[in-house]
Amino acid sequence: MRQTIAMKAARFARTIALSSAIALCGAVTAKADALEEVMERGTIRFGTEMQYPPFDMIVDGEYQGVSRDVAEGIAAHLGVKAEYTDLPWSSVLPGLEAGRFDVVNAPVTITAERVQRYAFTIPFATGTVGLVKRADDDRIAQPEDIAGLVIGGQTASSQLDQLHDYVGTLDGGAELREYVDMNQAYSDLLAGRIDAAVGPLLNLAYLTQSRTEFATVEPAFGTPTYFSMALRLEEDSDSLRAAVDEAIAAMHESGEMERIQKKWFGTTIDLPTEVPEPLI
Repeated sequence: MRQTIAMKAARFARTIALSSAIALCGAVTAKADALEEVMERGTIRFGTEMQYPPFDMIVDGEYQGVSRDVAEGIAAHLGVKAEYTDLPWSSVLPGLEAGRFDVVNAPVTITAERVQRYAFTIPFATGTVGLVKRADDDRIAQPEDIAGLVIGGQTASSQLDQLHDYVGTLDGGAELREYVDMNQAYSDLLAGRIDAAVGPLLNLAYLTQSRTEFATVEPAFGTPTYFSMALRLEEDSDSLRAAVDEAIAAMHESGEMERIQKKWFGTTIDLPTEVPEPLI
């Protein structure tokens, strides 16, 4: 009897020890505060797709664009260096969720679906949707003229989603083709394999200013939207999101954001000073 009691006591002691070890392990492996990690590392890691001018692009082997300029301003405000990961757009948000980087600095449209999965910053641009065509194509004078034609858009983009909804309102609809990046869509447009392409008006305006073989189709269609940066929707990321918002607000106050806008868009843009409710 005494031996049985002793054995039970020993097993109980081992159980307590194991439970304590598991609790200690959980405390050690629990996610650290994202802002603290950034400051300790001395770097803030951004993820983007570098095929989306004028926000993200490679020029003479160097990463340039609106998104980089804003990201560099955020890093400077925090007193750390910026690091960048380039991925196809369809892999960027999954890469954020997988922890490959801290912030998506590519322009991410704020949507009702995405706010359920990601934390958004103060907007740094608008994402209103438009169409681009070949400049010599007289068939398309307004958006509804795309009925019955072939239109391209970027896979997993909110612009393609809005195009899909818009085409559903047209008699005869339209054929939609998806592309990994917009440069592929523009190439197919010039080659005549598609008749128009959908994208944010800011991107299309930049395209048509630098390449006269393209022309935008007026007016815009769809719901006006905003571009923001995205972080993981976790309590551990709250402090980093607040710090990024603070940096963006400081860039507005100093005039740096307006300088970036004029550099890439040729004009300034009125933007909300808080994260807006999703419009789509």
